[in-house]
Amino acid sequence: MDLTTIRSFVSLGFSHITAPGALDHILFLLVLAAIYRWTEWRQALVVVTAFTAGHSLTLAIALLRPDLLPSPSMVEFLIPLTIVVTGIENIVTRGRRELRIHTLRRAGLAAGFGLIHGAGFAGYLSDLIPGSIGAPLLGFNVGLEIGQAVVLTVAFFALAGFDAALRVMLGGRESASFRLRVVAVSAVVAFAGSAWALQRAPW
Repeated sequence: MDLTTIRSFVSLGFSHITAPGALDHILFLLVLAAIYRWTEWRQALVVVTAFTAGHSLTLAIALLRPDLLPSPSMVEFLIPLTIVVTGIENIVTRGRRELRIHTLRRAGLAAGFGLIHGAGFAGYLSDLIPGSIGAPLLGFNVGLEIGQAVVLTVAFFALAGFDAALRVMLGGRESASFRLRVVAVSAVVAFAGSAWALQRAPW
């Protein structure tokens, strides 16, 4: 296994998910996290792991059987739709977050959306790998996951700060401020996703 190649692709994967051009992926991670408190990190971990599994699978398929993937224009259209659907799901189910069935359903949703986001990464990655895919794919995935961890950590700190500000505004009512946070963040990000989807519509 070529460690130099792996390190190179780790760096590429990290920069690809954290670069300004990956704002749609970053906003998806934000809206995915928007329904969780710090104390619910286990549920969030299950969902993020499912998302990771989904996009990792698509990356492998893209390098082995690229003919199975939808067109790049369709992928670019579908990615913001994942943001919109997740935002709506946050708002509709915010009162039932603790139910185990909700975590499992949300993990299934994240895995499916991971397949779409993986297709978005795939075009970039396939242009860089002329030969053996093992080491590059491993490195790129590791870099993506490190980048995702950074994005989610920043998101959780930002959401915690937003919670604190809302609690002050609402006189310390924690449940009310949390519900308002979920709705506000989800609605704003879903609106941005809707605008992107309209701009990228392939018809």
